[in-house]
Amino acid sequence: MSILPSTLQKLIEALGVLPGVGSRTAERYAYYLLRTDPSKARQLSETLKHLHTGIGLCKKTFALIEAGQEISPLYTDPGRDKQLVAVVAEPFDIMALEKIGKFKGTYHVLGGLVSPIDGIGPEQVRIRELVDRIDEDKVEEVILATNASVEGESTALYIQQLIGKRKVKVTRLARGLPIGVDLEYADQITLGRALEGRQTF
Repeated sequence: MSILPSTLQKLIEALGVLPGVGSRTAERYAYYLLRTDPSKARQLSETLKHLHTGIGLCKKTFALIEAGQEISPLYTDPGRDKQLVAVVAEPFDIMALEKIGKFKGTYHVLGGLVSPIDGIGPEQVRIRELVDRIDEDKVEEVILATNASVEGESTALYIQQLIGKRKVKVTRLARGLPIGVDLEYADQITLGRALEGRQTF
């Protein structure tokens, strides 16, 4: 028998499924929501309720977009160079590159990295779609902006092989990025220098 009301216990369990949130942290979050102004809890509840219906995926770049849109503004913006594509693993990696304010190309989100140990093969990430886009948009340079991890490197290598003999410059972010650090957590100065100093892959 639980010593907590079932509603509070269910909230703790729901919060506990979030990555990095242990049982003690989940309890603190739940208790905070119970003690705080009820309007804050209602706002959180409403936001979560519309999370999946309010967000879509760009059909071209696979970046996150507003529901109802088809193509990301980061692609349709006439100031963006469609012949320059930064390939990232996840949508939040775009935010990291956008914060530095130096990249004026477009993006391609793979939706993960090739990781045979986790059962993720090349066909389960959007590499084929990238190659199709290279042909459609006559892409001149592909920047492989995947993490400097085993998975990031193997994914980058697979992409390079699939691009094959196309006349496309393939570059990699410079190694100012520490090994094992996710792109979204890199500081803006380091990331900016890594972008500027990108090297032919």
